[in-house]
Amino acid sequence: MANRHNVIAIIDDDAAVRGGLEKLLGAFDYRTELYSSAEEFVHAAITTEASCLIVDIQLGDVSGIELGRKLSTTGFDFPIIFMTASHDESHRRQAMDFGCVEYLSKPFHADQLILAVTRAIDRASDLKSEEGELGHNHTLGTSSRP
Repeated sequence: MANRHNVIAIIDDDAAVRGGLEKLLGAFDYRTELYSSAEEFVHAAITTEASCLIVDIQLGDVSGIELGRKLSTTGFDFPIIFMTASHDESHRRQAMDFGCVEYLSKPFHADQLILAVTRAIDRASDLKSEEGELGHNHTLGTSSRP
């Protein structure tokens, strides 16, 4: 199927959530990479095949928003879908200000996630096109952007 080449990185400290999302996305023929912490993903960021990230706001080691900022400042521009069980409006504002593709409150419907993933992959394609034009390089701290 068409989705098979798109890899979605799932970053959540809850193994049951990671497994459930892996199963759901697999049913739509997406491949997944699973990470239990922000730190684990940061170490893998150079070699990841991910087109986009699904990140829990409340990770054990750092917040999902902090992870997004860290990736952005080191030259990684992944489209991010944030999810949370918290209904803290300040988290929503921070995530939207950050520029996330979607902010999902748990529990959410499968179709909401699949729609968000589709939009994130579209954004990833747009970013790759821009990178080609600007000569951007996904190596930590390396970018030829002006």
